[in-house]
Amino acid sequence: MALKNDRYTYRVTWSEEDSEYVGLCAEFPSLSWLAKSPEAALKGIRKLVEDVLKDMQNQAEAIPEPIACKRYSGKFMIRVPPQIHRKLAIQAAESGVSLNRIASSKLSQ
Repeated sequence: MALKNDRYTYRVTWSEEDSEYVGLCAEFPSLSWLAKSPEAALKGIRKLVEDVLKDMQNQAEAIPEPIACKRYSGKFMIRVPPQIHRKLAIQAAESGVSLNRIASSKLSQ
């Protein structure tokens, strides 16, 4: 199973603790790959994901859908303490906008 159309979400960052670059995949948070260069870290994590996917397929396990392929409605519920709810409602009223607009603005910062 070659990952010709690999649409998974990868990130490469520096690990001060390991003194190497670490490759990560959002859809497989338990996996990582350390390497001396960012390019090698990306190549390593992609190969590791490919190997894990092969194993999952062989075991008839459910394959995670890439985040990039998922559809999002733009709606989700969040619970906050009543004091924060009140504070946001006051800010929204004072700004002349909806509570939703205030919350969305703060989340996007």
